[in-house]
Amino acid sequence: MINPLLRASITMLLFLFSFTTYAENTSFTTSHFSGSGNCATCHDGLTDTFGENVSIARDWGASMMANATKDPFWQAKVATELERNPHLATIINDTCTRCHAPMANYEITKVQGGDISLFGTDGILNPNHALYDAGMNGVSCTVCHQIEDDGNLGTLDGFSGHYSINNTKTIYGQYIDIFGQPMINNTGYTPAYSAHVSDSAMCATCHNLKTPFVDDQGNIVTTGTGFPEQMPYTEWQLSIFDDAGSNPQSCQDCHMPETTSKVSNRPGWLDTKEGFAKHELVGANTTMLTMLRDNAAQLGVTSSNMDLGIDRARAMLQSAASVVIVSASVNNGTLEARVKVQNNSGHKAPTAYPSRRMWLNFKVTDSNNNIVFESGRINPDGSITGADNDVDQTRYERHYDEITSADQVQIYEPVMVDTEGNITYTLLRGARYIKDNRLTPQGFNKLNNIPEDVAVLGNAYDDTNFNLGSDEITYSVPVAVAGDLNVSVSLNYQTIAHGFLQDLYREAHLPQVQTFKTLYDAQSLKHEQVASAQTTVVSDGGGTPTPAPVVNLSADPTAIELGTTATLSWTSTDATSCMAYGDWDGPRSTAGSEIIEPATASTYAYTLTCTGPGGSASDTVTVTVNQPPAANEPTVNLTASPSLVRRGSTITLSWSSTDASSCFASGNWSGAKPVAGSQSIVINSAVTFTLTCSGDGGSASDSVNYGTRGRRWLELR
Repeated sequence: MINPLLRASITMLLFLFSFTTYAENTSFTTSHFSGSGNCATCHDGLTDTFGENVSIARDWGASMMANATKDPFWQAKVATELERNPHLATIINDTCTRCHAPMANYEITKVQGGDISLFGTDGILNPNHALYDAGMNGVSCTVCHQIEDDGNLGTLDGFSGHYSINNTKTIYGQYIDIFGQPMINNTGYTPAYSAHVSDSAMCATCHNLKTPFVDDQGNIVTTGTGFPEQMPYTEWQLSIFDDAGSNPQSCQDCHMPETTSKVSNRPGWLDTKEGFAKHELVGANTTMLTMLRDNAAQLGVTSSNMDLGIDRARAMLQSAASVVIVSASVNNGTLEARVKVQNNSGHKAPTAYPSRRMWLNFKVTDSNNNIVFESGRINPDGSITGADNDVDQTRYERHYDEITSADQVQIYEPVMVDTEGNITYTLLRGARYIKDNRLTPQGFNKLNNIPEDVAVLGNAYDDTNFNLGSDEITYSVPVAVAGDLNVSVSLNYQTIAHGFLQDLYREAHLPQVQTFKTLYDAQSLKHEQVASAQTTVVSDGGGTPTPAPVVNLSADPTAIELGTTATLSWTSTDATSCMAYGDWDGPRSTAGSEIIEPATASTYAYTLTCTGPGGSASDTVTVTVNQPPAANEPTVNLTASPSLVRRGSTITLSWSSTDASSCFASGNWSGAKPVAGSQSIVINSAVTFTLTCSGDGGSASDSVNYGTRGRRWLELR
């Protein structure tokens, strides 16, 4: 008879063993694809001209794209979708692996013409499956670089993983002048230039995702083009960062920043190339990257550089948004503080999968650090105090323009409902959003003709302080404490909202959910702070009010061309000191002006915070610096008359030019000439007259010549 303790130990070992993933062999090949290990042979060991290691496979390996299939939350979510709608297993497996395990998906569904499965003995996550390595290698090199420009990129027909892989083993890249023979000889792939790999439309393939949905009987009842699970590309198109926007920046500009480096470590004589896109592919999911790092052996993670990915994701997240306390004061025992949140990213914040949320933690403490008021406190389990949805998954926290009590929390999030209008966390039941107050990107005007897929929904639509990439919220709370009060606010981010977790755990009998829950519960990192601000106010405890400062900051003009200047001017009242933040910094007088001349074409934000006995106040202005239009190339028109003259006779040269500032004669005349004019000249033999005019756009020339005609005549040729 087995001892109970021994039985328990054996059970635990079997439990852990059954959920251990084996690292893939990254040197695999299939009919269309080659593993990342094969690419690393030539595309690692790279250092840019700044001395930074920019090895391509190494950088990619620390990203979520490399670990897309190993993501335990994704595996658990797919498992619950299959559990709740098993009759739609073929659709679920195909839809979810198209972008998370694209190589295995393509080989099975397109090459073999079969149906792909994720779990079970015939699933690609089974180490014995012939395409296990291809599946576990995630969104690998030869996927993205073989996607061809079939005319559907950036369109509905190209969204949701509907990419086209070429059948010629062509590797598309960003450079025209490449030495491709080594790649052809060693791998069978042929490198070729194509502009589409640097275009945001390439990213839209998987980062605009529409999914089908079902009714409460499990019948597919999808309307329109499907449920917008995530639409970062469309959000970007409606921002100032769109290709046609005032500050164009592609997805690659932010997520694959440029440097100067060789693209391959061999042949050794290869030159460096400008505009080399670092393959950091950085996002903001520090929670999952940390889980992958801390459980690398169990989850089959092959990268030893996960800390690098985590640091990059945290830096990206902290640059995504900012928060300032615009004003704060206490009057007659009531604290009134205005807080402004600004989205600095090129899409909604947060964006993508609807489990993500941001929220404000607003806190007031007295001089002894006792909490006087707090809204949005985070708990160790990842729940937020006062958030309705974290207590009851059938409810959600509405959007606020003013918060007056601690049980009100400003949460920026999307909320899905099913076909019956009930809140849901099952993707196949998501029919529409009932709330979407995620911070829109700059330039995104909710009042314009915004597509339904990315519209602002709920109370935020009617909030006049929520639009164009920012939200301003007022906290009005009673404070009975006199003296100095510290007012602080932080903007926080969570990859997986508490309600999504509770819904996931309903299927705790599934091994994938058990694995994820065990790992998540053991991990302390459940949220990130994006930005914070604080100030001090003097509370009257209900007595005579102390006036709060007022700040007015302006820019003239607010849009300039590169190389020109603008003037910042400001005034303040009831302030004793001011401090500049953003794209200027340091102490400033309580009133004044300053000339600025930004160095690059971009949008610059200037914030001035002034402090006085009654608290502090801020004002922000933006100045857009545009690239000056390219100068036109000059044109020159030189004519001569008459067309036939005797030797020793006079001809007249006439000319005009456009976009020129100077002209110079050569040939049988010389010297500087005006940009338009005429001149008479006596000619005795064959002659040529040339006029070259120059301007900011370059230079242009025109010529006339006379040749001999018999003994006495000269003819215009």
